[in-house]
Order: sequence, then C-alpha cells, then structure tokens
Amino acid sequence: MRRVTCIRWATGTIATVLSLQTAWAQTNLPSDEDELASIYGDKSTISLATGNRQPLRRAPAVATVITAQDIAAMGATDLDEVLETIPGIHVGRSSQAYSPLYLIRGIHSEFNPQTLMLHNGVPMTTLFIGNRGNLWSGLSVENIARIEVIRGPGSALHGADAYSGVINIITKTAKDLRGTELGARAGSFKTRDAWMQHGSSFGPVDVAAYLRVAETAGFKEPVSADLQTILDGAFAPSGVPAASKAPGPVQTGYQAVDGGLDLGYRNLRLRAGYKLRDNIGLGPGVAGALDPVGKGRSQRITADLSWNDIEITADWMMGLSASYFHFTQNFPVPLQLFPPGAFGGAFPNGMIGAPNTWEKQLRLSAVATYSGFANQKLRFGLGRDDLNLYRTQEFKNFSLTAAGPVPTPCAPAAQPPCAPELIEPPVVNSFLEPHRRTVSYVYVQNEWNFARNWTLTSGIRRDHYSDFGGTTNPRLALVWDTSLDLTSKLLYGRAFRAPAFTEQYSINNPVIRGNPGLQPETIQTLEAAFAWQARIDTQVNLSLFRYRMKDIIRTSDSGGGTTTFNNVGSQRGKGFELEGIWDANRSLRLAAHYAFQNSVDESNNQDAGYAPRHHLYGRVDWGIASGWLLSGQINHVGDRKRAAGDSRPQIADYTTVDLSVRTNRGKSRWDFAASVRNLFNADAREPSLFAPGSTFPVSFPNDLPLARRSFYLQASYRM
Repeated sequence: MRRVTCIRWATGTIATVLSLQTAWAQTNLPSDEDELASIYGDKSTISLATGNRQPLRRAPAVATVITAQDIAAMGATDLDEVLETIPGIHVGRSSQAYSPLYLIRGIHSEFNPQTLMLHNGVPMTTLFIGNRGNLWSGLSVENIARIEVIRGPGSALHGADAYSGVINIITKTAKDLRGTELGARAGSFKTRDAWMQHGSSFGPVDVAAYLRVAETAGFKEPVSADLQTILDGAFAPSGVPAASKAPGPVQTGYQAVDGGLDLGYRNLRLRAGYKLRDNIGLGPGVAGALDPVGKGRSQRITADLSWNDIEITADWMMGLSASYFHFTQNFPVPLQLFPPGAFGGAFPNGMIGAPNTWEKQLRLSAVATYSGFANQKLRFGLGRDDLNLYRTQEFKNFSLTAAGPVPTPCAPAAQPPCAPELIEPPVVNSFLEPHRRTVSYVYVQNEWNFARNWTLTSGIRRDHYSDFGGTTNPRLALVWDTSLDLTSKLLYGRAFRAPAFTEQYSINNPVIRGNPGLQPETIQTLEAAFAWQARIDTQVNLSLFRYRMKDIIRTSDSGGGTTTFNNVGSQRGKGFELEGIWDANRSLRLAAHYAFQNSVDESNNQDAGYAPRHHLYGRVDWGIASGWLLSGQINHVGDRKRAAGDSRPQIADYTTVDLSVRTNRGKSRWDFAASVRNLFNADAREPSLFAPGSTFPVSFPNDLPLARRSFYLQASYRM
C-alpha cells in the first residue's frame, strides 16, 4: 500500500508541476518569450557539438551560443569583446601586433594555436604560425548571426587544433537580414566604420551580401621600457648611445575592408568572403623593441560550397562540402626589428626585416547519417585537405650568427660609413622554404538514446598527415535528463594540435631551429556539467573540468647557443565555470559568471602562468523606456601568475566597466547606439612573455598596456 501511495503521490506531483508550467506558459510565456527573443535571439540550439542541430542544454559538450541580438545588447563591436563575456574564456594579447589570444581554461601559448576558429564551419588556421595569423586586427560583428563555442576538446569531430576549444562564427543569410541595412559608427582613436548588408530572394535563390570599410589610428598607450632599453644598459659601459624608442606608444591602428556573399538554393549554399587588413601597426614591435615604422598587411579570400540534407533513402542522408582559403601576410613597410643605432651602432637605420608568406588551402569532405537503428543516429565523415604554403619571401639587412646579428655588406658603390643594405636572399637562405601538407581523415559518431532520458554520444576520428603521420582521437559523452529542470553530463575527450610549419621547418636561424620530427601536442579532458532551470525565469549552469596536456611543443637547448622546437612539455589543469541568468521581468535581465582554473607546468610543478585563475563577469540589461535598452557590464580579471623563474612583481588584477545604450524598436527604420568602454579608465595590462634560458628573458618589463576609456556613437537604417 505504501509503495502504491508513493507512486500515486509522485505521479500526482509531476502532473501538478506540468499543469502549473502549462498554465503559466499559457498566461505569461508567449509575450515574455517574444520580448526576450527580440532582444537576445534564439540561443536554445547548437550544431557545433555533433554536426546536428540539437537543444543546447542536451548537447554533449560544454557549450555557449551568442546571437546577433545578444551582441547588440552588450554593445560589442568586435569579436574579442564578445568572447571575453563567455565563461572560461579570456582574451589575452600577444606582443606580435597585439593579436588576440583566446585563452580557454588557462591554456596559454605565445600564438594560441590551441583554439580552433571556424568561419561557417571552415577552419581559419594559417600554416606558418598555426593560429589565425598574427596580422588579425579584429573582426567586426555586424554580419555575425551566431557564435557557437565549445569549451574542451573537439578533435573527434573537428580534427586538428580543436584542443582547448572551438569557436564557430556563423554569418548572416538572407533570412537573417530581410532587406537592406546601412550603418556607420565613429568613436575614440579616430575610429570610423561604415557598412552595408542586404538580404532578399530572387525567385528560388536567397541572396545576402555584406560590405564594410573602416579605419582606426588605434590606442597609443605608452610602453615604459622594451628589450632595446635592456640592451642599451648592456652597451652603456662602452659609451654607446642609447637607441631605444621607449618610453613610447604601441601601434594598433589599421585599415579594414570586409566583404561577403551568401547564395542559397534549396539545400545548396555558396559563400564567399574577403578580409583585408592594411597599414597594420605592430603593437609594441615583433622583436621586443618598439617599432613606430613597420606596417603589416593580411588578406583572406574564402569560398565554400555545401550541399546538405541529400536524401539517399528513408534512413540515409548525405552532405558534401568544398572550401578554399587563400591567405597572404606581408610587410609593405618592413619591420624595424630594432631601432637605429642598435647593437652598438652597427645598424644606423635600424635592424630591418620583412618575412612574407602566401598560402592556399583546399578542403573536401563528405558526411552521411543513418537513422535506421532504433533510438540511434550514426554519422560517418571523411575528407581530404590540401594545405600549401606555396611561397615565402624575405627582405632583411642582417644575417644571424651564434654571436648575434651581423649587418649585410654595404652596396658595392657605397662609401664608408654606410648603412647595411636591404637584400632579398634566395629562398633557401631565408627564414622558411615553401612546404605542403596533405591530410586525410575519417570519423564515426553515434548518438544513442539507450534509455528514457539517457543519451550516449560516442565518436572516434583518425587523421593522417603527410609530414608527421597519424593520430586517433576518441570522445564519450553521457547526457542524463535527471529531472524536469536538471540535465547532467559526463564528458571525456582527446584532442591534438598539429605542429605549425615554423616549428617544423624554420631554417637559417641559429637561435631557434625547426624540427621536422615533431609530433602533435595532445590533451585528454574529463568534464562534468549541469544545466539547472532553477525557476521559470532563472537558469544556472555549472561545469567542472580536469585535463592533462602532453608533448607540448616548446624550445629546448640543442647546444652551441641554439634552441630547437621539441615535444618536451606537459601540463595539468582543473577548474570550474559557474553561470547564472535571471530574467527578472520583460525589462530586466541579470547575467553573471565566475570561472576558476589552476594549471600547473609539470616540468617544475609551478603555476603555468599568464592566464587568470579567477575571472568574474556580470551584466545587467534594462529596458529603460519603450524601445530603449541600457546595458552595463563589469569584467574582473584576477590572479595571473608569472611563469617559473620570472622574478617580476605579480601581474596586477584589473576591473573594467562598460555602459551601452541602444534602441530596440522592432520594425523601426532607424536604430541608434552609444557605448563607453572602460568607463573608469582602469590601467589594464596583459602579461608579456618570459623566455627562460635567454640572455635577456623579458622584453617588456611592465607588460602590455590595453586601451583606456573609449566611446563610440552608431546609427543604422533599414529599408
């Protein structure tokens, strides 16, 4: 009798909860959901985790979705500002042209090749460095429809470099645009930005187009000392005049052109894109010395064709895709690696260089899904990538020896004293010869709903590289709908990072040499995650993780004053991310997250350094009047440790506050926005690198300054 009573009580309770939820939804939810969707968009589904669209809370990954509406609400104008708001991600800075480092769960490196960025599913990885390219200079957000992010390994589906996480940028289609939008923005640092985007249908063909032009002088925060300052101190006893440009400003300006075209016909889609960054300032200088002269240029041309949802039989579906990526990186105004008078006056015009690269990438893939087994969905994929760094070129006025840089001889007709001549050495005597890599891969994945409220996702992928061999990476994900308001996940994955060409094939540099025998870096990660609908209006997410990295590619001493890239590092880490969102009413939303990580370099059992142990973020969105939204956010970055052996004082914490206001008038033609970034003018800095074993291990003793207070005004018109 007691058992029957308990069953009846449980059944009645569930029925009551369901009836209350249904009644609440019928009386309140439609208008509230419509209101929130108009502000934040649909964030409830994701495709990045499995390749199939599915509910975000049940995706077999720790994932986040950011929509175009959400980006507008937070007042962001650049991708970096958006990613900084995601739990477990901090956007650091490299000294190389201030290119962004998307640090996920404390995994830091000089160029950040461990984070895979996709553009409509196509990798943006460049071959030379292995990241998105050092001459990145921002990505505007006007044409972004969604950003899908998974934290943790993704190589079982996405292959190389889906190591610490994957970021997929999805651009707007005709359905997202529905008409023409013209926009303009102006603000601090002489920043000017204008764009046009259009979406419509021409018969059965959907067409979307985007064009943007922009320029900025960039912020010019001062650097008090650089590597040349340290060298000046070493040469001072010999009476050599100081040459350093420090104190002096960083160079962060650039000019930009972005374009895109999206054509859709039934289940066929053709996309093409263009991204030009010109007159790029080189931050604090690429060699550790301020460079007010050199300018960089990068150009990306992309195209991809996909044919999806091809029905073969009732149980079989198929998809095909091909993509092309052409990337160039060069220096129309050569780098001033060290200023005039450097190295005891041996370089009266400065030590100058310009390493230029050209590459093209062709990727072909096919995927098939089978749903003939009860409660299972099988996914099979295969592909081939042809990755070709087909041209390199170098200009320089020096050569490197074990004793240091040596000026190139003067022109034959020159009379002493003369400046070293800028020459173009033969490719075999340059920094890198052209190289080509092919990759073949195959994977299988199964989503198995083996019991009510239980789903097991398993997968394995095999990649074979023409230059270093093969690697196999599995994944397992158990998702349990624990109750009506709670979903629990247990996840395991292994991922790899392929060696970059500079790590394998660098030549003619006696200081750092490439190693063709390198193997990929690997990571194994175990995660637990919980999504709790605490109330109808409150969502709480918690993820816990532990990882182990092996075969990390680092430089190690090879004798004779030189170092070589080798698989010598290992690291372990653990931490958690806690996130909460409360929709207090139609006019007020509060969101916050706190991320903690502790990463240890196993070579010395000390903190791996650089990345924040504590990252706290909060945001308030308030509908202050009909059609107006005020948003405020606070971002605290704390407890960044120095690398082992670095005796500098602790990296200072910083807290920034941003305020934005914008219109949200639905079908109104005009929209306006204004924003103040870093409202209280915080002195925010990112850590500069420490190079153990170097004669001068620190280039920028006082780290890398970030922008102080800035503002912008924006207007857009829809027709």
